[in-house]
Amino acid sequence: MPLIRFDLLEGRTDAELKTLLDAAHEAMLEAFKVPAGDRYQIVTEHKPSRMIIEDTGLGIPRTKDVVVVQVFTRPRSEEAKQDFYRLLTEKLHAACGIAPSDVMVSCMVNSDADWSFGHGRAQFLTGEL
Repeated sequence: MPLIRFDLLEGRTDAELKTLLDAAHEAMLEAFKVPAGDRYQIVTEHKPSRMIIEDTGLGIPRTKDVVVVQVFTRPRSEEAKQDFYRLLTEKLHAACGIAPSDVMVSCMVNSDADWSFGHGRAQFLTGEL
C-alpha cells in the first residue's frame, strides 16, 4: 500500500514499462517511507482516442508520453505528497525521458477500514499490518 494506477497511451515496450514502474516505486519509497516490498502497481494502456489529458488552462504541454498516475493511499502529509510529485517527475524524467509536463498525479486518500490485502480481513484494523 499505496496502490498506484498508471494510465498511458499504448506503445511502450515491457522493458520501458518496467523502468517506469521501478522509477515510480523509488519515488514512493522515498516520499512515503513505505517498506520496499510494499508495491502495488497497475498499468492500463489506451488508444490515443481514448485518453484526453489537457492542461486546465495552465499552459502545460502534453505529448504522446503523458502518464496519469492515481495513488490510493492512507492519509499522508501535504509535504509527503509534494515530495512524491517532485520525486516522481524527476525519476520518470531521468529513467524514462518523460517530461515533467507529461506527468499528472491525483491522490485519493482513504482510511484503514478501506483496505483488505486478502483472506477477507482488514489487516490495518486487525493489527496484522
